[in-house]
Amino acid sequence: MNIGYLDCFSGISGNMVLGALLDAGVGLDKLREQLAHVPISGYTLTAEPVLRGGLSGTHVEVRVEEQQPHRHLAEIEAVIDASELPQEIKDQGLSIFRNLAQAEARVHGVPVHQVHFHEVGAVDAIIDVVGSLIGLWLLGVERVYASPVRVGRGTVVCAHGTLPVPAPATLELLRGIPTYGRDVDAELVTPTGAAILTTLAERFGSSPPMTVNRIGYGAGSRELPHPNLLRISIGNVDERATGYEEDQVAVIETNIDDMAAEWYEHVTERLFEVGALDVFLTPIQMKHGRPGTQLSVLAQEKHVSEVLSVLFSETTTIGVRMRREQRYKLAREIVVVDTEYGEISIKVARRGSRIVNVAPEYRDCRRAAEQQGVAVKAVYQAALSAARTQIADG
Repeated sequence: MNIGYLDCFSGISGNMVLGALLDAGVGLDKLREQLAHVPISGYTLTAEPVLRGGLSGTHVEVRVEEQQPHRHLAEIEAVIDASELPQEIKDQGLSIFRNLAQAEARVHGVPVHQVHFHEVGAVDAIIDVVGSLIGLWLLGVERVYASPVRVGRGTVVCAHGTLPVPAPATLELLRGIPTYGRDVDAELVTPTGAAILTTLAERFGSSPPMTVNRIGYGAGSRELPHPNLLRISIGNVDERATGYEEDQVAVIETNIDDMAAEWYEHVTERLFEVGALDVFLTPIQMKHGRPGTQLSVLAQEKHVSEVLSVLFSETTTIGVRMRREQRYKLAREIVVVDTEYGEISIKVARRGSRIVNVAPEYRDCRRAAEQQGVAVKAVYQAALSAARTQIADG
């Protein structure tokens, strides 16, 4: 598996991500060719080698050639949707800007659709975000991991006035992410950089064991007491060495004691529709001895904003908790076997090359049992027997 590890020892910004990817081997002409599929004009993308603290890196700048409008989320979504880029890049770009809009809405106390992007709604932010996604795609990066993030301190002047560093939206995006280093008077993490990082990175910590094939340094615009660079290491991780796949998931929970029990079925279905990995209910006792329900959702970072939207719109909750947790899992695949009752899907789980679990899909078994007028157990056993035979022959 090809991964990209972002070492944020001087924070992260959109142009630093793009610079690191160009430094790692993305061709500037190839990047411009792909960006031409995005319906935005009136800008020039340049990249040049620079030194930051004695280390070489690539500094990227998007020069806007004419007055450009500041955009609302819907307008940015329209631009991305209208592009001719691969759907994977579109989906990631939409998730990044939606997560950013959610953060801006929370800190400014307005609905998401009323968020008026200023700096991050400009052309350079769109190019930084979409260009970074194109760069990762061109380099074949399948997953992104990251170090803890150095954030800086002080104040920054923006469209909302003078704000503390990290800026409120930036800090909201970094909620639950390990940060450090409020020892430099500079804005090290921009809202755009934070949105890219927290949407794409599946885990934060030390680099996993990997064979590094490419290294790139993206330069920040300022000279600082330390090298103002973002480093990306791209290489292969052999998950067969441990036998486990691993990623990071968001755990989102809320306690509810005033919602009709019938609603939970609909809420659960809606959560799965927007990308939840798992949804489960736990009976709890709340204040004043009232019985309640803890609603828990597991989701990838890119689906957090959609999950939150469902929770706040479809349940009676007025607040949720969220944390990030490391997840270890077995590699799995679905195979289809023929039985006397028809075709049944089988989930096969492996640790390395060793099969550790084989389980027929219950819904397939139930459907076949109802069609054939037999017990579900009979279909299940037939499917399990067929699976073992097929796997042994394979």
